[in-house]
Amino acid sequence: MLVLKTQNLSKVYGGKIVVDNVSICIEKGDIFGLIGQNGAGKTTFMKMITSLVKPSSGSIELFGEKEATKLGALRSRIGSVIETPALFDNLSAVQNLEYFCQQRGLTDKNRIQECLEIAGLTDTSTKKYKHFSLGMKQRLGFAVAILSHPDFLILDEPTNGLDPTGIVEMRELIKRLNNEGVTILVSSHNLPELAQTANKYAIIHMGQLVKNITHAQLQKECNSQGINSLEEYYLKAIGGLKT
Repeated sequence: MLVLKTQNLSKVYGGKIVVDNVSICIEKGDIFGLIGQNGAGKTTFMKMITSLVKPSSGSIELFGEKEATKLGALRSRIGSVIETPALFDNLSAVQNLEYFCQQRGLTDKNRIQECLEIAGLTDTSTKKYKHFSLGMKQRLGFAVAILSHPDFLILDEPTNGLDPTGIVEMRELIKRLNNEGVTILVSSHNLPELAQTANKYAIIHMGQLVKNITHAQLQKECNSQGINSLEEYYLKAIGGLKT
């Protein structure tokens, strides 16, 4: 089953093409890595999927449906953290989650503690969000994203700015949710890091899709071309766009 299909999806801002005819398919159960440098168009692509930004052209299909009138309801099955989590500085982790439960009409009081446990934030007590470390802020954003038991989770650079311990923790969170049946789209500029979780990849450069590839195909191409590192593979892929 396809969770997401985009066809020639594009976004133009002030005459500049930010996302240029990007077509990808994400199947149920995938951890799909969207790879690209800062400014490549990753965040704009994710914003179009979640309706934060309106596409200039192209189509979006969610869970097998592409009628615009039905996509809004289907987006309730998506959880996302795009750019900086929009959370309240003077509220604790629990209070922030209580707010989003009210906003989304969620009545299961146990869900807040479940999400805090999954995110590793059960010991934060009354500590305010503004006093959280960057890693804690990332994990709380993750907790907000999974409140509604999403079938599809979209994470924009979730390890950005984290220390090595925080990166490992976020990686394990992604694996845990995926093992529980959640399909995940995760963006990064770091192919070697994503390779530790993702089973499929799309490389995007200057708004254009350079490569769609599975993890097995990636390893095979590296071996057959004598490429010694995933970073080298990535640099060759985006360099190939210019030739």
